[in-house]
Amino acid sequence: MPLASDAEIKTLLEEVRTIALIGASDRPDRPSNRVMRSLQEHGYRVIPINPQITGEHLHGEFVFRDLSQIGGPIDLVDIFRNSAAAGDAVDEAIAAGAKAVWLQLGVVNEAAAARAEAAGLKVVMDRCPAIEIPRLGVAPIA
Repeated sequence: MPLASDAEIKTLLEEVRTIALIGASDRPDRPSNRVMRSLQEHGYRVIPINPQITGEHLHGEFVFRDLSQIGGPIDLVDIFRNSAAAGDAVDEAIAAGAKAVWLQLGVVNEAAAARAEAAGLKVVMDRCPAIEIPRLGVAPIA
């Protein structure tokens, strides 16, 4: 069952340090661009994933094609994809050894969430960390 209580979500956000953001956009008007910047300002390292702009830099971070290219630990995979495409992103997160997946506002995929949980990942669906952090009073990452 995806994390739903404020306490569970706050604890997850306090434990996370490295976030891979699937669907990161280089367009400033896109929500994924603003959320990436907000998470960085809070102290998280955010690694952008977008095959269309692989090799470029976004907010100071190299853009990777997919999670398998990162080669380091990933605490959380933030998924900016539609609900149907979120399943592939969750499978990629499982394969990469991520500890948790976060499906953005409006993104719900129960089957993908069940696969993630069965693989031992924590799951949050239909929420935005950039909204939850101030709402829950998560302290900036030192």
